[in-house]
Amino acid sequence: MGHEFDSHTKKYYEPDDEVVPYSDDETDDELQSEDDLDRREDQLPEPETIPAPAAGELEDGSGVKVIRANDREYCNQPQFKKKVFLCIKKSKYSGNAIKTYKYNVFTFLPLNLYEQFKRVANLYFLCLLILQIIPQISTLPWYTTLVPLVLVLGITAIKDLVDDLARHRMDKEINNRRCDVLLNGRFEKTRWMNLQVGDVVRLKKNDFIPADILLLSSSNPNSLCYVETAELDGETNLKFKMGLKVTDERLQEENQLARFNALIMCEEPNNRLDKFVGTMIWDAQSYPLDLDNMLLRGCKIRNTDECHGLVIFAGNDTKIMRNGGKTRFKRTLIDKLMNYMVYTIFVLLVLLCAGLAIGHTYWYESIGSKAWYLYDGLNYSSSYRGFLSFWGYIIILNTMVPISLYVSVEVIRLGQSKFINWDLQMYYADKDTPAKARTTTLNEQLGQIEYIFSDKTGTLTQNIMPVDFSWNENADKKFEFEDHFLVSCIRSKKDPQVLEFFKLLSLCHTVMVEQKENELVYQAASPDEGALVTAARNFGFVFLSRTQDTITIMELDHEETYKVLALLDFNSDRKRMSIILRFPDGRIRLYCKGADTVIYQRLDANSKNKETTQEALDIFANETLRTLCLCYKDISQAEYDAWSQKHQAASVSMGNREEALDVLYEEIEKNLLIGLISNGFWFVSYSETAENIGFSCQLLTDDMKIHYGEDVNVQLRNRQTQRRNDPQGRNKKLKEPFFTEPGKNALVITGGWLVRSSNTDPRSHYLSRVTRFLMTAYEDWFITLYNVCYSSLPVLLVGLLDQDVNDKLSLRFPKLYLPGQQGSLFNYKNFFISLFHGIFTSLMIFFIPYGAFLQTMGQDGEAPSDYQSFAVVAASSLIITVNLQISLNTSYWTFVNCFAVLGSIAIYFGVMFDIHSAGIHVIFPTTFTFTGAASNALRQPYLWLTIILTVGTCLLPVICIQFLYQTICPSVGDKVRAFKEEKKKRKPTFQRGGRSRRSAYAFSHSRGYADLIASGRSIRQRPRVRPDYMRTVTRF
Repeated sequence: MGHEFDSHTKKYYEPDDEVVPYSDDETDDELQSEDDLDRREDQLPEPETIPAPAAGELEDGSGVKVIRANDREYCNQPQFKKKVFLCIKKSKYSGNAIKTYKYNVFTFLPLNLYEQFKRVANLYFLCLLILQIIPQISTLPWYTTLVPLVLVLGITAIKDLVDDLARHRMDKEINNRRCDVLLNGRFEKTRWMNLQVGDVVRLKKNDFIPADILLLSSSNPNSLCYVETAELDGETNLKFKMGLKVTDERLQEENQLARFNALIMCEEPNNRLDKFVGTMIWDAQSYPLDLDNMLLRGCKIRNTDECHGLVIFAGNDTKIMRNGGKTRFKRTLIDKLMNYMVYTIFVLLVLLCAGLAIGHTYWYESIGSKAWYLYDGLNYSSSYRGFLSFWGYIIILNTMVPISLYVSVEVIRLGQSKFINWDLQMYYADKDTPAKARTTTLNEQLGQIEYIFSDKTGTLTQNIMPVDFSWNENADKKFEFEDHFLVSCIRSKKDPQVLEFFKLLSLCHTVMVEQKENELVYQAASPDEGALVTAARNFGFVFLSRTQDTITIMELDHEETYKVLALLDFNSDRKRMSIILRFPDGRIRLYCKGADTVIYQRLDANSKNKETTQEALDIFANETLRTLCLCYKDISQAEYDAWSQKHQAASVSMGNREEALDVLYEEIEKNLLIGLISNGFWFVSYSETAENIGFSCQLLTDDMKIHYGEDVNVQLRNRQTQRRNDPQGRNKKLKEPFFTEPGKNALVITGGWLVRSSNTDPRSHYLSRVTRFLMTAYEDWFITLYNVCYSSLPVLLVGLLDQDVNDKLSLRFPKLYLPGQQGSLFNYKNFFISLFHGIFTSLMIFFIPYGAFLQTMGQDGEAPSDYQSFAVVAASSLIITVNLQISLNTSYWTFVNCFAVLGSIAIYFGVMFDIHSAGIHVIFPTTFTFTGAASNALRQPYLWLTIILTVGTCLLPVICIQFLYQTICPSVGDKVRAFKEEKKKRKPTFQRGGRSRRSAYAFSHSRGYADLIASGRSIRQRPRVRPDYMRTVTRF
C-alpha cells in the first residue's frame, strides 16, 4: 500500500481505513496481515511513564524494540535472538552492511537460468531440445536448437551479470564509507558495515547518514540539524530535525556521550517514512521520541557543522531499505505481451501439428502401409506413427516460436541505455551531471505518461505587488506587494485585529531561522508555510529565533519572547496546526490555522464573525478557491494544567500514540474564535483546485458526473466492510459497477490525496514485424544460423538507430508519443497481421520455386530439380525478402543500416558456399553432404529469375499497402514528415528586393484577452469548432 503525500509539510503519511479506502482487489494475505498488526498494537503498553526494564524482561515477539546506548552486547542477549535454521540463532537486530545485488559466485548460474526459463520461449526450446534427443521423433539435429538457445541465454546472462556487478560495486562503495563512532570512550573512524545498533556516531556537514539515527545534539542552537531528503522523497528543499532538550543540554562533549546509557524502547523496524514512535528512558525519566528526532538513512547533513546520534535501525532494518524490498526481476508491459503472444503461437503450433499428425495417420492407413517401397521395418500402428509424427512436426516447426525476439529486445534495451548515457543534449554542464540509465530493462516506459495529476498550481503562479517596504529594515527585498491600504493600516496600529492576524502568522508555524551575512534565512517544511512567515516578516512581525520552548518575534518596533507550551503539528488528517503560547503577561492562548472546512466546524457558537465567515467561504468555494482560516482561543491555567497532564502521558505511550494525541488535540481545539478579519481583509490562498485544473485542460467536461474523493471514500469503505464480513467475499470479485449513474463519470481527488496511475499501456516503436516460415525443405545449418547470423543485425539496428522524425520535431509535436501510449505499434492486431503476412510469404517462397522446378531444363541440358537446388533457391529468396522487408520498415538510413542489410545477405551467401564446398565435406563428411549444390544451382540464370520473381511477389503487396496507408490513412509520424517536406518546399514569405507591407506598430493593436483571463470564465469554456483545414495542421 502506498504512502500519502502531504503538500503542506512535504511528508508522507500511511493510508488507513479512515483516510484512504481499501481496494476491492485486496488479498486474503493483506487482510490477515492487517489483523495481525491490529492484534500486535493491542498488546503494546498503555500510555504511562515506562520504567526501565531489566535485561530479561522483554522477550522476542513483544512488538517493542529495546536498545541500550553504548552497549553492543546488550542486543546480543538470548532474548534478542531469532531462529534462522533448526537450532541456529542470530540477533534479530540487523548489522549495517547492505546487499542490493541478486547474485553471487554460487547463485548466479542457477538463479539466472531460473529467471530466464520463466520466459515461455526459453522453456519451450528447452523442452524442444529434450525431444530432439529422442531418436524416434527427432527430425532435426539437436544442435539446431542448442546453438540459438545457448546464444540467447548467454547474451541475456552477460547483460544481467553486468547489471549485477554494478550493484556489487555500489554496495561495496556504500558499505566501506567511513564515519566517526564512539568506541572505548573516544571517536574512531569506522566503516559503515561495522556499525551496530546502540552505537553513538558523529556526523559532519555534507555527510550521508549511515543508519536510522536518533539525533542527540548538534553544533546548532537547540540541537537543530538540517537534512536533505532527496533520496527518500525526491524533495530538494531542506528539512530540519531537532534533538530533545535534555540530550541537547547534557550530551555535547565526548566524555558526556561516552557516559550516555539511556534505554530506547521503540517500534519494530518498518517501512513507514512518516512515522516513528519511541520512548527514551534515562535517569528514571521517560521522554517521547517521534520522527522529528530521527535522522533517516539516505539523507544528507546540510548547514550543520557537526551532530551526534544513536543508531536505532541499521542495515536492512532501516526505513529506506525496508521500502526498497527484495530486488525483483522487473518486467515491462512489452515483456508481458510478448509472453502472451508466445502462448498464442504455441497454441497455434500445437493445433497445426495435431492437424498434420491426424493427416499423417490417415495417409499411412490408406497409402503408406500399402506401398512396399515405404516400408521401414518398424511394425508401428498408424495411430502410433501419427503420435510420433506430432512430435516430429513440433520439432520441424519450432521456428514459429520467436526465441530471437527476446534477445533482440534485450540487446536493443542495452544499446538504448548506452545512448542515454552518451547523450550530450541530456548533459547538465552546471553540475557536470550526465544522464544515467540505472536499468536496462525499462527503456520503453519512457515517454509513456498519459495523465498528470496535480494537487495545485501554487508554485506555478507569480504575484507582482509592488509596495515600498523601506520602513521595515527586516523586510525581504524579494517580497513585493501592492495593497498600500493594508500597509498603512498596520503602520498606524489602528486595527488590533489586523495586527493580531500577522502576529499569528509569525508565531504559529514550524519554520526554522538562521543568520547568514546579517540576513534572516528561513527554512520551512513547505514553500507555503515559508511564504506565510515571510509575509508576516515584511509587514513588521518578524520571526527572529526559537528554542525548544520559546519563540521570539519582532512586533513592529519592539521584541517579544513567548513560551511554547505545546505544538500541535499539521498532518493530512487534521488539516490544521496549532500552538499554545504563554504570553509575557502570563496569559495562555492557542493560535490555530488550517483549512476552512475543518476550522469552521470548530468555531465557537457565539463567534461574532461566524456568519460573515460562512458567507465569504461560500463565495470562495464557488470560485474553486481554497481558504486558509486563522483563529485563536484563550485558555485558563486550570484547563491547561489538566490537559497538559494527559498530553504528557499520551506522548510517551508506545501503543496507539498518534490516536491518543489526536483525541487530545481535538479536545483543546474547540470553541475557537474568528476575530482576525477587519475592513474586508481576508487571507486566501489563490491556488487552483484539482477540479479547476481538470476543466482548464479539458480533461473534465460539463457532461460528466463529478464524484469527490470524500464521498467515494465512504462508499469504498462500506464495500470493503461488506466484503470482509462476507466469508465468501474474499474470494470473489464484485461485479456490480461502482458508479451506477449513466454517462461519463469523473473522480476528483482533493487535499492530501495521493493518486497514482499505472494504467498506461506503452508499446515499443522499434519492434519490427516477426515473420516465421514453414521450413521443411531447408538444411539443418540454415535453420541453425537463420536467426543468429542472417536476419538479426538489421532488426537490431532498426531498434537502435531508427527515427521516424528528428528530436526537434518530436518535441514540437507531442502527439508522436500517442501510438506508443495507445499500443498501436505492438498489439494482437499487428501480431495476427504479421502472422498472416508470414504465412503468405512462406507460401510464395515455397510454391513459386516449386513451380519453377516442376518441368525445367537447364542450359547444359540437365534439370536441376533436386532437393538441394530447391533448398538453395528457397533459402536465398527468404534471406533477400526478409532483409528487404526490414529496409521497407526503416525510416532513418545510415551507413550502418546499409551495411547490415547488405552484409547479412553477403554473410548468407558466403556461409552457404562454404558449407557446400568440397573442403568442408572432406573434414565433416557426415554433416555437410550438399557438396557443390549452391554453385550448381546459382549458375542457372532462370533460377536467379525465380529468386527475383519470388522476392518481388513477396514485397510488392507490402509496398502497395504502405503507399495506400500513407495516402489514405496516414499516421501521426507520416503527417509530421509530410509537414516537414512541405515546409522545405515552401517559398519564404519575405524575399529581398520585393515589395512588402509592414505594420506601423511593433505590437498587435487589437484588444487582448486580459478581461477573459481575469474573469476565470475561460476555465470551463468548450473549445470552439475550427475549420477543417486548421485541424489538419494543429492536431499534432
